Amino acid sequence: MTIHRTPIRLVVAIAAGTAAALVMAGCSSGGTASSSSSKPVDGGSLTYAIANDPITLNPTGTGAGNDTLAITRQLVDSLLWQDPSDGSLKPWLATKYSANADATAFTFDLRSGVTFSDGSAFDATAVKDTFDDIAKAGASSTAAAYFSGYQETKVVDDDTVEVDFTTPNAAFPNATASVALGIVAPKTTETPFEDRADGTAVIGTGPFTLSSYTKNTSTVLTKRKDYDWGPAARSNTGAAHLSKVTFQVVPEASVRTGSLQSGQLDAISSVQPSDVDTLKSQYELVTRANPGQVFGLTFNQKRPLVSDLVVRRAIAQAVDPKTVRDTSLNDLFEVATSVLGSTTPGYSDTSSAISYDPAAAEQALDEAGWKTGSDGIRAKDGQELRLKLIWITNFGPNQTSLELIQQELRKVGVGLTLESGTVPQYLANTTSGDWDLAWDNSSRADGDVLRSKFSSDGAQSIGAADGTLDALFTKELSQSSATERAATFAAIQERIASQVDFVPVHELTSIIATTKDVHGIAFGADTRLDQLTGAWTDAA
Repeated sequence: MTIHRTPIRLVVAIAAGTAAALVMAGCSSGGTASSSSSKPVDGGSLTYAIANDPITLNPTGTGAGNDTLAITRQLVDSLLWQDPSDGSLKPWLATKYSANADATAFTFDLRSGVTFSDGSAFDATAVKDTFDDIAKAGASSTAAAYFSGYQETKVVDDDTVEVDFTTPNAAFPNATASVALGIVAPKTTETPFEDRADGTAVIGTGPFTLSSYTKNTSTVLTKRKDYDWGPAARSNTGAAHLSKVTFQVVPEASVRTGSLQSGQLDAISSVQPSDVDTLKSQYELVTRANPGQVFGLTFNQKRPLVSDLVVRRAIAQAVDPKTVRDTSLNDLFEVATSVLGSTTPGYSDTSSAISYDPAAAEQALDEAGWKTGSDGIRAKDGQELRLKLIWITNFGPNQTSLELIQQELRKVGVGLTLESGTVPQYLANTTSGDWDLAWDNSSRADGDVLRSKFSSDGAQSIGAADGTLDALFTKELSQSSATERAATFAAIQERIASQVDFVPVHELTSIIATTKDVHGIAFGADTRLDQLTGAWTDAA
């Protein structure tokens, strides 16, 4: 079985409209779909294993990352669609969009004839209600960072909305392609935000509707027969071929693989690198490199020990990304060369900023007064250099990677305690602030993904309080030119590297495995499961 990866290429898409249009650029590896050797067949069902309970089926709520988005993407559509082949923005629920000269106002012309699953009409009021609801939810919404400076959404007429910001927000059109900004019906926004987790109040225009949700067990979706407004650039713009999709929660990777091999499952997500060789001869593999923030070490600079640049730089010099990748993963996963993955629009190689040099790390710590104790751990002014790192158990190689990093840091006198947990536990740990480092990543096909964490007023700010970095984020939000924006993102990555706000280790590649009779499963531009309208099975 050959694993395909589409070459990266750069395109520029210009939004139509009478106002000055934003120029968008994107580069991305292609989302490989499972192979299809004959004409799609309507009917049948798909049982697809995910690693985590979604936690919430509210598209804009804080859930279990990719596993949540795989489900909610089936329930809601977005104003724009980001093409996985080149990162360009294309029409979906909006037929076109335009922006004013300083990127503070965006006008969307809406598609007519679209309905929500309860039969109500999609219109400008629904868009306004959705966006106002997200803004009101604030930090409770995963979309909070997209609404920086949000002022209002104006209903121009039934088929036109204008979204206004008090400050420039050039990242907003890209954000409207995300699941988190998927449009929901007025009945959904009338339901209190905290009461939507079980999905019963979630009413979207998507190709599937919710049949049942059993926590920690499964989510069952049913096809909408009247769906007819998918993005024109996608293989199937109409109703899904599949009649039913069951997202089964199977936390253990080995159990997911075994259940696929025994015929209990049709497809599994989050295939572990160690299982690739076992599966590739008998099953279809769908792979795509993730854009966005790579896997690496994030420093909580609100904590005194890692607020010290000397300590952060020494940690970066003590970690060998290539050894970590070679030990934990395979060559489907690239060694990280920046805080951004190489398939992200605006990516720039910053690997020259710091190189693996444990001797230099030891010397710098010595000069800064960190003396090695009898137990091998350094101390200064009575304070030991012992740090807490939090991480999620949803990706098998994480533990191997972190145990190796723990050993590497120990060699230079830095003690590291690893605190693992499920997604809910990790989120609770993050919120508590009781951590020095986090092992994390974040997938999004836009360099603006960094703003939430690395700007001082970001929704998940690490407390860097870096005026230079803040000014760069303000600059990229005001730039309509793709070329200018890419240059600013390069400066952002260089600043993060020079201040060692993050230690890049490896990029993430997402892998889905399916049986040979399943076809048409594909990743979106953000390397999350795309809508399953093009998926079908021979068994139908």
